[in-house]
Amino acid sequence: MLEIELKVRVDALDPLRKNLLARHAEFTGKQHEHDIYYNAPHRDFGTTDEALRVRYTDGPALVTYKGKKIAELGLKAREELNTTVESGEVFEAILDRLGFTKTAEVNKLRENYRLGNASFALDTVDGLGTFAEIEIMAEKDGKAATAAITKLAKEMGISGEPILASYLELLLSTR
Repeated sequence: MLEIELKVRVDALDPLRKNLLARHAEFTGKQHEHDIYYNAPHRDFGTTDEALRVRYTDGPALVTYKGKKIAELGLKAREELNTTVESGEVFEAILDRLGFTKTAEVNKLRENYRLGNASFALDTVDGLGTFAEIEIMAEKDGKAATAAITKLAKEMGISGEPILASYLELLLSTR
């Protein structure tokens, strides 16, 4: 699966929240996400543009691999593989034993909405500020998803330069 995403820095989340609810978007929850990113001992994910993350929320831990970004779509697009693990702490211990190293941690408060096949996230990220994301998962060709996201952004009043960097990259660039 390809994750096609538009991420934009926004001044305030409330107008977007109101627009989503006015369009009858389904509110699917609000949660704190604590993400721990790892680097591999056999290659540098910063160089290969990959990511390995363990995400803690209220439920089971989620392990995510993100492949190299696909630049030609104009938005942030990359392969994404997810699986839940019973214990994030045990999985992190396994990574440690295998020589993986912690790169950084990202904390955010995320509100999730669903409108058709699009997911909307309204994020408040520690140390970075507030952001809006629109995401559509595509099987192969991301062009239709990119066009749909662009249309939705315009309709919702989400404007600004698309941010192609991940929250991890943004956070590391402030250090």
